[in-house]
Amino acid sequence: MKITFLTVGKTEDAYLKEGIDKYVKRLKYYTKLELVDLPELKNTKALTEQQQKAKEAEMILKKISPLDHVILLDEKGMELTSKQFAAFIDKKSISSTSSLVFVVGGPYGFDPSVYDRANDKLSLSRMTFSHQMIRLFFTEQLYRAFTIIKGEPYHHE
Repeated sequence: MKITFLTVGKTEDAYLKEGIDKYVKRLKYYTKLELVDLPELKNTKALTEQQQKAKEAEMILKKISPLDHVILLDEKGMELTSKQFAAFIDKKSISSTSSLVFVVGGPYGFDPSVYDRANDKLSLSRMTFSHQMIRLFFTEQLYRAFTIIKGEPYHHE
């Protein structure tokens, strides 16, 4: 199963990049992971929030195929423990899902067209984090999920 982590904007802070790289390297042993950073919109001062979300939606939807199972990282999404997230990933793998696409939107969230395309929504916390931090948290949780699935000692109860 291929996993794509699709984000709007780049990770700029070196310490976050270093952490993300650490988990991406570790994930190579478990799954094919592709990181796709879409460019941030330029000259947004003249655009409303809705116009920005619509332009981001165009970029996001171009990167998603009809067969992809799309999960939005969204504050209103399902809240799972690490074990439940591992079970979710494992279930998708067993059910012959060939491609999971996890999506982090821009600063204002997602356009309705992206919500319409999504198969699931996942919340990493009830708290609000920067989009850059979410990238690190997600890659760590994805790594943790695979170690749980494989019964490896990374995760402690």
